[in-house]
Formats: sequence, structure tokens, C-alpha cells
Amino acid sequence: MIANRGYNAYAKNKILTASPAELTLMLYEGAIKFCNIAIAAVEEKDVEKAHNNIMKVQNIIGEFLSTLDHKYPVAKDFENVYNYLMDRLMEANMKKDKEILEEILEHLRTMRDTWKEIMEQNKTAKAN
Repeated sequence: MIANRGYNAYAKNKILTASPAELTLMLYEGAIKFCNIAIAAVEEKDVEKAHNNIMKVQNIIGEFLSTLDHKYPVAKDFENVYNYLMDRLMEANMKKDKEILEEILEHLRTMRDTWKEIMEQNKTAKAN
């Protein structure tokens, strides 16, 4: 119980002190985690667990959509990708379709990996 409180305090502090780039990475990681849980729930035929975790992924994608900065032209591309993922998530949730969730998971991993690369490039550029 005490160890759990310590971890919760650490996790909360990590979020509160994270940069916007780190928060974005955490959101991608969370979406990937919840998508994996949803896939496992579909395999286990646990409809409620699948639904709840698909909704968590949708909430994260919704957050990405709501925070897009449209002063940058690339925002429109991200908006299109996020809207596509939202449509696929809704379809996956209605059908409890593992293949659709695996497709979404692949997109999320690609986006997360790209984001990590950008963070590394920025870190390197600042160091020089």
C-alpha cells in the first residue's frame, strides 16, 4: 500500500514536470497501452473491458485533435490521421474487431516512434 502511494506520487510528479513534448509522448504511450489491453480483451471476449479501453484510446485521440495548432500547415495532415483513427476506433468498438485494433496500434506505434525521433533531433539541435 505504501509503495503504491509512492509510485502514484512519482507518476503524478512526472506528469506535472513534463514538457509538452514529453506529455505528447506519454499520451502516445497510453494510447498504445490501452489499445493492447483492448486487443487482449477482444481475444478474451470481454466486451466491457474492450469497450472501456477503446474509449480510452478515443479520448486520447480526441485530446490530440482538440489541441492541434492550426497555424501550422501540418496540423491538417494530423487532423486527417486522427479523424481516420477515430472512425476506425468507432468501427472496432462496434464490431469488437481485433484486426482493426491491430491496424490502429500500428499507426499509433509509428506516430509515437516518429515523435521520439523528433524529440531526439530537437535535443541534439539544442545541444549544438
